Amino acid sequence: MENIIDYVKEWGKYSFAEKPFNEVDSLALCQMMYFNYEEFVPGLEERNVPVGIQSIYVHPDRDRILDDYWYRENNKELFASVAQSRRFGNLKMNYYVNIINEETQTQFSAMTYILEDKNAYIAYRGTDATIIGWKEDLNLAFSKPLHSQQLAVEYMDRVAGYIGGSFYTGGHSKGGNLAVYAAMNCTPETREGLIRVFNNDGPGFRPEIRELGHYEEIADRVIKFIPRSSLVGTILEDQDDYEIVESRGVGMLQHNAYSWKIENGAFLRAKNMTNGKLLRDAALNEWILSLSDSEIHAFVDTLYDVVAASEASNVFEFGADWKKCTQNILEAAKGLDETTRKAISKIFHSLFEISRELATAELQEKGRELQKEVQSRKQRKKIEKSEKSKK
Repeated sequence: MENIIDYVKEWGKYSFAEKPFNEVDSLALCQMMYFNYEEFVPGLEERNVPVGIQSIYVHPDRDRILDDYWYRENNKELFASVAQSRRFGNLKMNYYVNIINEETQTQFSAMTYILEDKNAYIAYRGTDATIIGWKEDLNLAFSKPLHSQQLAVEYMDRVAGYIGGSFYTGGHSKGGNLAVYAAMNCTPETREGLIRVFNNDGPGFRPEIRELGHYEEIADRVIKFIPRSSLVGTILEDQDDYEIVESRGVGMLQHNAYSWKIENGAFLRAKNMTNGKLLRDAALNEWILSLSDSEIHAFVDTLYDVVAASEASNVFEFGADWKKCTQNILEAAKGLDETTRKAISKIFHSLFEISRELATAELQEKGRELQKEVQSRKQRKKIEKSEKSKK
């Protein structure tokens, strides 16, 4: 099975006229939004000249765009493959915005790609795998409209006015949520130019947030993809028309876009999620919706404090040293009310399950490697024995 890098290498020989823009193209562009284009792509001024991807690729300092994010080697290979392909080789980028404000807990970044067929793609950046990034995803789904969501709407309206044509929009993780939020809250004039919204495992919305926008006007243009063991993408997701994607990852690792399986130029669809997974998601979302806004904020802050007490730097490492994590978590959980403590306990249980799954997968991989080594040694001995007999 392929991933997005393999896809770009194989399908990069086709133009968009030969193979129309698709869901995997969208994910590749969304993943590239995690790069830092600060020194290369113009900002949000009307008469800027877009920058070609190849001009960045040949720049002596191009590796600076890969700083400060996970999956550096994968990102580096993806960028090279995109820049050298026929499909994306003429890609241009413009209107880069990157806002980080710790006081308001705002992390917002967006950029516009100009495709070979002259259509635009407005992309929003998601969060990374850090614990603070995870908290941002939770805040985004639980709270009333956040500053980053308002910025997403302003960005879409402004860029749509500049380009004056048709456009796609999308994002991964938080970026998917921002793309949907902007599309259902932008001006009617902006919405007319919208072709499709790609939401790649982004959180959902509280019902009242969805009702405030014009979701019904864009519903038929929204497509959401979530991996089978999605956690982020199923938070407050009340729609049942999302597409389930197969992934090489285990548990939370399925959120990684590079783990999504691709076959014949499209995501490999999974048949369904397990009944247990669906029941856990429904129970968690029902509990969340029963809380007031102040209770939600208190819960998210408490959850973050307790998770931070584990001393894990990111969600993938959470539970790696489960004894130390458990001791720290129990200490931090003292004094919490019973309902909150039980809810947090369920989440921790899921995270520890992921850790065990990762450990099992690692052992299985080591077992396969050992088996290959044993077979290789047997083959070498067989060859040596054959050569000796010939002598």
